[in-house]
Amino acid sequence: MKKTHRTLIYTLLLMGFVLVVTNSCKKDKTDDPANTVTDVDGNVYHIVNIFTQTWMVENLKTTHYNDGLIIIPTEPDNTKWANLTTAAFCWFNIDVNNKALYGALYNWYAASNSKLCPAGWHVPSNPEWTTLINNLGGINTLGEKLKETGTTHWISPNLGAMNSTGFTALPAGDRGVNGVFGDVGLYGTWWSSTGEGTDNGWYLGVRSIGADGYNYYGKKSYGFSVRCIKGVPAQ
Repeated sequence: MKKTHRTLIYTLLLMGFVLVVTNSCKKDKTDDPANTVTDVDGNVYHIVNIFTQTWMVENLKTTHYNDGLIIIPTEPDNTKWANLTTAAFCWFNIDVNNKALYGALYNWYAASNSKLCPAGWHVPSNPEWTTLINNLGGINTLGEKLKETGTTHWISPNLGAMNSTGFTALPAGDRGVNGVFGDVGLYGTWWSSTGEGTDNGWYLGVRSIGADGYNYYGKKSYGFSVRCIKGVPAQ
């Protein structure tokens, strides 16, 4: 083989090696700070645009308000939780190991606080949930567009799940009647900041056994997930 040919081959191999190393050192686009938001506790969330709205892809995990000064109390006792009329959070089954995947469960008193989400973000009002529902073609097919696909986290059958929006809804369960935990793997439910009378607040949910969703109200003492939406809440 001629020396010039060997030199050309070595040069091409070297260029290929440099390209491989360079590409392997590039950050995944999803880790770009422009595509994430960080809460006051340092938890990082990816974001997704769905029509005119920008949403977190993960459930909220913070244990502080965004001013960093007020700690949201946790309450392990079921009866005491059920009787609270002030803000509180918990991990499902009082197990911090559920934090990474499912985030926290908050009562409505926490969810309605304007400082719960990172600065520049807020807990959606029920009209903002309604906008999402309408943008996605209605409540009857909402679940299929929001739910994470498969049965890794959702209990079978996880009907219709396509996650076409990238919202990646997970079945974090809830803390319901009398402060009892339940429904993990079966239901994902997220508070709005909108109250309904003295005792209730509006929420959005999806479930394993349907491709639809539901938008209703329940006791403010219930523990549901929170997904933050970007922007300043409407007055």
